Amino acid sequence: MGANDLNVISDPAGSRPPARRRSPFNNIKFFVFCHSLLQLAQLLVSGYMKSSISTIERRYGFSSQKSGLLASFNEVGNTVLIIFVSFLGSRVHRPRFIGGGALLACLASLLMAMPHFLSGQYTYTDHISSSSDNSTGLCLSERTFTTSSSNQSCSQKESPAQQVVYPLLLLGQLLLGIGAVPIQPFGISYIDDYASKKNSPLYLGILLAVTSIGPAFGFITGSLMLRFYVDFDKLSKDEINLDQKDLRWVGAWWLGFLVASCLLFLTALPYLFFPRNMPKEGGTDDVESTPDCKQQLADPFQELSLLQFLKSFPHIALRTLRSPIYLLVVLAQVNLAALLAGLATFMAKFIERQFSQTVSFSTMMIGGVCIPLAVLGTVLGGVLMRRLNLSVSGASKLCTTAILLCVFSATPLLLIGCPTQRVAGVFPHSSDALSCSTSCQCPREEFNPVCGSDGVEFRSPCHAGCIGMETDTNNKAINYTECRCVSGLGFASPGTCGSGCSHLLLPFMVLIGVTGFIASFSQTPSYMMILRTVPTEDKSFAVGVQYMLFRVLAFMPGPVLYGSVIDTTCILWGKKCNKQTSCLYYNLNRFRHRFLGLQAVFVCGGLLCFLLTVVVLRRRAKHQEPEPESKGGYELVNGQKTPENVSPKEQELKGIKT
Repeated sequence: MGANDLNVISDPAGSRPPARRRSPFNNIKFFVFCHSLLQLAQLLVSGYMKSSISTIERRYGFSSQKSGLLASFNEVGNTVLIIFVSFLGSRVHRPRFIGGGALLACLASLLMAMPHFLSGQYTYTDHISSSSDNSTGLCLSERTFTTSSSNQSCSQKESPAQQVVYPLLLLGQLLLGIGAVPIQPFGISYIDDYASKKNSPLYLGILLAVTSIGPAFGFITGSLMLRFYVDFDKLSKDEINLDQKDLRWVGAWWLGFLVASCLLFLTALPYLFFPRNMPKEGGTDDVESTPDCKQQLADPFQELSLLQFLKSFPHIALRTLRSPIYLLVVLAQVNLAALLAGLATFMAKFIERQFSQTVSFSTMMIGGVCIPLAVLGTVLGGVLMRRLNLSVSGASKLCTTAILLCVFSATPLLLIGCPTQRVAGVFPHSSDALSCSTSCQCPREEFNPVCGSDGVEFRSPCHAGCIGMETDTNNKAINYTECRCVSGLGFASPGTCGSGCSHLLLPFMVLIGVTGFIASFSQTPSYMMILRTVPTEDKSFAVGVQYMLFRVLAFMPGPVLYGSVIDTTCILWGKKCNKQTSCLYYNLNRFRHRFLGLQAVFVCGGLLCFLLTVVVLRRRAKHQEPEPESKGGYELVNGQKTPENVSPKEQELKGIKT
């Protein structure tokens, strides 16, 4: 025993605490700091995935429905395993479970980037690969090279590495969802156990703020990474012939997953050193056992076996859902969550196509404008509820008012948009053949958009009937000449003509930002309505059921539904090796009306549910029925009176155990 140990033992006042207590890993503030960084890294991956989804779609030729399924697949593992978090509670070493989940998310992020390294270079029409190819894409009378080059590219596409891309991405998303299961629930319960009663709300508020801004960092990271060409690690700068404005441009979608994987690994390491139980903040409670014992005494689930818990789960869930206010508020939130899931996945693509913007700029609009405004609205909604000291009835009226205002602010969005550009042979008369380029024998798969001097867009210089080309010093095409199908001056410029109304982007972003800001005012009041309308001992369980319904009814089907709706507006699908790939052109009017129309359906669904809560609460007030938080004496369980000190959940669990 050393001198320091003797000093500690002989010091009755404990002025010099043991080294174990002085360790930062026995400090709840340090845990909050580490957990904030971990949640930021974990949510950055989630946000980055949504910011890159349209780029992955273009790179590998997925439909929007397929990419929507990919975006929502991380909820599958999360939904299946989230039930067990309620059962495990404080029975396990929570910091190590959190660290293990973070390391699994780290592995998942690496898997998400793996397809880039397994597949070959990104190939597109007129990609210069050999001197024998028609790299110019001009109108030629003989195209003897087409068959050989096409067969070569098709054999590359059908390689085993190319076929595992989608399953590998799905596996990465699945593992990412599983890894996220213990992070937030165990982190919040650990902080609540060992933080002082005074500081606990502050720490949880910090985590809520980080949870809100995490996806924004993901979108901003996506905006930065997608400015680099997808194969910048395989090609020299001179070999990259596309720019961001080209419809064939694919950014370095994989790079952000590598960055996020490194962040997750670094933020996971401290959790291997946090103790299972740490001293209660303030130093007045027993160091080892007090919080853990209190939780076990307070939570009847701790007395159940896993089989008994699984048996009790449906009964308690159904009893929770019998509360009309709880059910209506959760359904309203499900509508808004489905809306959020679809918009987060495809809004950047909508801006890109509707207003002819680059992918990186569109992503920045989501991460830099929409999400921060929504976070601000959430905070102000909580402040407003606190200042006005709103009851459950007042909170329901606030939510209804906020969503009603959203209906008025979102309706003009249906009118702010661009008409579909004229594309020869595609729109407005897709069935009309281009007789002027028939002799050119243009390949069906060719896609290298050019804009004619008459304002009509063509799928390629070949389809425009161009036989001449002007190049710059780097042998890059700057103009196509002698185009038979272009009226007037008869030349065409590389790239799309665009929708021609990019000036409408500003009013659109103002309205969408205001709509998100107003809608987020309902978030805090709706959560408080749930917490105040269920028995105290059912609060954590009710929140768990709420998040499960979010995933099953909103986060999982939402992106798939939005993707399916977007696919119905496609007017020209890409073709490669006689297989359909991603959409090349959309009917922009249909895209806008159906995409934003689906948004209006979810908003109206949320509004209807909140309106019904106002009606139910008003009827209760007329009949002078007290709200659940003010009940005393006896409560009815299955038609029988039970004493106040015996909760409904304890009654039900007691019956299950016996």
